[in-house]
Amino acid sequence: MCNASLAIQVLPAVAEGEEVLRIVDTVIAYLKSTGLNIFVGPFETTIEGDFERLMEIAAECQRLCIRAGAGSVSTYIKVVYSPVAGVWSIEQKTAQYHNV
Repeated sequence: MCNASLAIQVLPAVAEGEEVLRIVDTVIAYLKSTGLNIFVGPFETTIEGDFERLMEIAAECQRLCIRAGAGSVSTYIKVVYSPVAGVWSIEQKTAQYHNV
C-alpha cells in the first residue's frame, strides 16, 4: 500500500500549442519511466507512491519542462498523504467507472 497519491498538471509557457503537447508528452513519458502506478487523464496525471519520492518527481517535472524549451511552467498539484493508513489506490477510486 502506498502512502501518497499525487495528481499533477503541467502547463508549459510556450508560443505554440504543438510545443505544449510535446513538452507534456515528455513529462508523461518521465512519469511512466518511474515504474510507479500512473493514470493519465485529460487534464492531469495521477501517480501513486511514497510521499518523498512523489515530491521529488513533481520537482523533476518542472525541470523537464524548462529543459524541453518552456520559458516557465505553471503546475497544479493535488496530494493525498496518509503515512499510517495509506491512501486509496487509483484502481479503488476508479474501478466502478471503467465500463461506463
